[in-house]
Amino acid sequence: MKIIISGSTGLVGSRIIELLKDDFNFIPLLATQVDITENKKVDEFITSNDFDLFLHLAAYTNVNGAELEKDIAYKINVEGTKNVFNSVLKKNKKFIYISTDFVFSGDNQDGFYTEQDIPSPSGTYAKTKYEGEKVVKDTAMIVRISYPFRARFEEKKDFVSSIKSTLEKEQEINAVTDSIITPTFIDDIAYGLKHLINNYSPEIYHLAGTTNISPYNAFRLISNVFGLNNNLIKPTTFSSHYKEFAAIRPQYSVLKSMKNDFWKMSSFEDGLFEIKKQLN
Repeated sequence: MKIIISGSTGLVGSRIIELLKDDFNFIPLLATQVDITENKKVDEFITSNDFDLFLHLAAYTNVNGAELEKDIAYKINVEGTKNVFNSVLKKNKKFIYISTDFVFSGDNQDGFYTEQDIPSPSGTYAKTKYEGEKVVKDTAMIVRISYPFRARFEEKKDFVSSIKSTLEKEQEINAVTDSIITPTFIDDIAYGLKHLINNYSPEIYHLAGTTNISPYNAFRLISNVFGLNNNLIKPTTFSSHYKEFAAIRPQYSVLKSMKNDFWKMSSFEDGLFEIKKQLN
């Protein structure tokens, strides 16, 4: 199967290619070659390529930056998605849109979000990703992921690499105690996507880890697994930590799947031990 992939050099996309390159023939749509906000160039690229499915990972993902560059975030996440999706539709090919847990408000302390829940995004990043979902909904597959992490990616640190690096430098770090996140091992996202690509249906799916945890406890787990100093992790509250930040974030970001009976997602601890093994 031939797959055009946008965002192929990013944190998630590059790992998908690494793990699934023997299963699929990937054709990267590189930002250096084609700007997805330029409709004509997008159309030329898609028209000139033979493919079966388009996997759309390219996005403006800087949550705080989106508040300062609202027009750019909208242009990439909404107009860019429209451009690639419309060109793919013209060729009558399949389309998968990678989205985020941020499309939910995260206001419900005791709740979680499944594929059946209606998004209610808060910040600009979240709103533009949800607008992208609405562009493709019912005609394409939407796959939402949450706090992705992997063993190594020099170009951009995920939250695990960032915390690990800070603690290795013996620097103190603040960690929120009254918030919940769902960290997801990127290798699981790749293998879950392999099944979804091979069993394509224009529905919404969640691919998320099995551990719902506060950032404070997540940071302590990272510290324990890698033998670092827990005393450098200082507790703080959600409101205190984010008061300086431009963007509103979901406080209780618990993503669950009612549909994933095809790939066993790792717990956060198991994912950490696996990346420790890969790093060694």
